[in-house]
Amino acid sequence: MVRRPVAWVVAVVLFGEAFGIAALNWFLGVVVDRQDMSLAGLDPHMMSVSSKIGGIAFGLYFALCGLVALLVALRDRPPAGLGRVLLISAAVVHGLLGAFTWGLVGWTAFLFMMLVLGLIVLLLMTYDRPAEPVMPQPAPTTP
Repeated sequence: MVRRPVAWVVAVVLFGEAFGIAALNWFLGVVVDRQDMSLAGLDPHMMSVSSKIGGIAFGLYFALCGLVALLVALRDRPPAGLGRVLLISAAVVHGLLGAFTWGLVGWTAFLFMMLVLGLIVLLLMTYDRPAEPVMPQPAPTTP
């Protein structure tokens, strides 16, 4: 069975990505805070604080998605309700980030985003319950 290992891999990747995105945005916030330039009249301190808050928010979002994948791996049950919605939204976010990274960062970042997207979709699809055919019940016969 491939379901549990995929869930473990998705959880580890999402936790790593949560830390990475939070650390990257925090670093960018520090860089912006230490410069004395303004971007189109914006306050550098406000840009720094926004970058840090955005990094923490996205880091927590990916960590929450990683927690859902971890619970799926531990329980060996499909995600339900809000957990399923979170994983679907993470897949959509990775698709959009992949589209943006192709032009801004390069094809290696695009491949990483598509790999994570594929893992999340694989996690969702392996735990998908197949539709069971509904067989009509025979009418009871009375002798």
